[in-house]
Amino acid sequence: MIGIKDKHNCCGCAACVQRCPRRCILLSEDSEGFLYPDVDVENCINCGLCETVCPELNQSGKRSPIKTLAAINNDESIRLKSSSGGVFSLLAERIIHNGGVIFGARFDEKWEVVIGCTETTDGIAQFRGSKYLQARTGDSYYRCEQYLKIGRQVLFSGTPCQVAGLKRYLGKEYGNLITVDVVCHGVPSPKVWRKYLDETVGVSNVKGVSMRDKMEGWHNYHLSISYADGDKSKILSSPYGTNDYMRAFLKNMILRPSCYQCKFRELRSGSDITIGDYWGINNIRPEMNDDKGTGLVLVNTEKGKFILDSGGLKFEETTFEESCQGNPSILCSPVPWIKRQQFFDKFDTCHSVVNAIRHSLKPTCRMRVNDLCYKIKCKLKSVFLL
Repeated sequence: MIGIKDKHNCCGCAACVQRCPRRCILLSEDSEGFLYPDVDVENCINCGLCETVCPELNQSGKRSPIKTLAAINNDESIRLKSSSGGVFSLLAERIIHNGGVIFGARFDEKWEVVIGCTETTDGIAQFRGSKYLQARTGDSYYRCEQYLKIGRQVLFSGTPCQVAGLKRYLGKEYGNLITVDVVCHGVPSPKVWRKYLDETVGVSNVKGVSMRDKMEGWHNYHLSISYADGDKSKILSSPYGTNDYMRAFLKNMILRPSCYQCKFRELRSGSDITIGDYWGINNIRPEMNDDKGTGLVLVNTEKGKFILDSGGLKFEETTFEESCQGNPSILCSPVPWIKRQQFFDKFDTCHSVVNAIRHSLKPTCRMRVNDLCYKIKCKLKSVFLL
C-alpha cells in the first residue's frame, strides 16, 4: 500500500491512482498546492500494484544519449510559436500523419495544466510551449494503454517523472509507443499560479497564456497573459527576469518537494527522446543561434533515432557534455530557496502573493553561497560525466 511518509519521495505522477483495481486511491491537494495519493484503507485489498507501478520505488539507472543535437524546425512559423526550436511539433505531426495519437501538457479551462490527447494536427498547438506548473495526469496512462493495445501509434510527452510513471504503469515495452520528456527544472505549485493569476488579472478574465513569449527574442523570453478588461482586450507581459512568478520558479522557491531530490535526472526516465532549450548554443555552435529558438535533442534509444531521421530539421551534432554546460537540470536537482518553507507557511494568510514572493526572494549571503555551490556541483558533474 502506498503511504507517503516523506513528501520528497512522491512526484505526483498518479500511476498508483490509475493502476489501483479497486479505485481506492485518490489525489488530495496539500497546503502547498501539490497532489498526493490518499488510500481508502477499508477498500484496499493489499494487492501491491500501487507500489509496483511507483517510479519513486522502482528507479532506473542513469544513461547517456546515443546522439546529442542542436535542432531547429525548418518551418519558422512553428518555431516562433514554440518555446525553443519547434522539435516537439515536428515529432507530433509525424505521429498524427501515421494515424497516431499525441499526449501532452495543455491548459484547461481554469488555466491550470493537465495531460490531454489529440488525434489531429490542429490539436498539436495546445501542447506547444512550456507550461511552468505541475500537470495533472488524470487518466492519461490508462487512455494511452488502450490506444497501444489496439495498435495505434502513441507519442507521450511529459516531465521525466511522468514518463517514468507511464513506463511503470504499462509494465512492458510497446513498439508503437514513443516517449518524449523535457529537460525539467522542477514543477511549481498550481496553487501559487492560481493565486498569482487571480491577483494580477483575475482567472475568469484570462484569454491566453504564453510562459515563453519570444516578443523580445528567445533569450529574453516573457511571461505574457492576454485577458479581458471589460470590453477591451489587454496583455500583461514582463521578462522572465523581472516577472514575480517566474522569479519564484527559477529561484526554486515554489517547486514540488520531490524536485529537490529528483530521481529521474541523468536520463533515468526511460524516454526515447529528451527535448529542451539548447542554452549555451551561442558559445558551442554560434551558427545555430539566431535568437528565435534552438532546441536541444537527446536521442536516447534507437526508436527515438528512427523517428528523427525523416528530415524537417536543421541540426548540428554536439557532445552530451557540451549540452550539459548550459542545462544543469539534466544532471542536478535544484537547491531549495532558503526561505521556501517560510513562504509557504505564510502563503494562505498573505494578502498579496506578489508581495510575498518579493519579500521572500530578498537574497542573503547564505543564498548566494548555496547558488554558487549548486553551479560548481553541476559543473563538476558535467566535466566528469563520461
